[in-house]
Amino acid sequence: MLPAETNFLAQLPLFFRPHPNLSDAVNHNIIQSEIEGGVSVMDLAPETTLLIHTQHTCYRIVILEDGRALISGHPQYCPRPILVQLEGSTWGGSMLKRRFIGRGMRLEFCHPEYSTPIVTSCVQEIRQCAERAPILDRAAQHMTAHRASLL
Repeated sequence: MLPAETNFLAQLPLFFRPHPNLSDAVNHNIIQSEIEGGVSVMDLAPETTLLIHTQHTCYRIVILEDGRALISGHPQYCPRPILVQLEGSTWGGSMLKRRFIGRGMRLEFCHPEYSTPIVTSCVQEIRQCAERAPILDRAAQHMTAHRASLL
């Protein structure tokens, strides 16, 4: 193999291969999530802002660190930005694709005022805003850290 070919192969993304211990339905869902597209939260820089359009709501999410985020957009759960833990996405059942927001999937996050995770309607569109969120001032950082310790 030539060095140029090696570099090219190293840049190819790693896709999921069906696992023999998972059902056909589960394997299908995992592969479908890669086809539909999405974003791994851990690959995003802090202060990255996403607009997530679900069937019923448009959420604005500012990525922080360690899976935490400020989320707003839902009239009941987050009318103003609130610190949450982004758990990942589901297909409507109990299997969670951790720290991933996927089209055709339901976003799941832990809200500090609710004992069970919040699960959205199906994600239809994911957009990254061109501008980054402003850096949190020291007081906001302290409050964010304090709230995170309560999660």
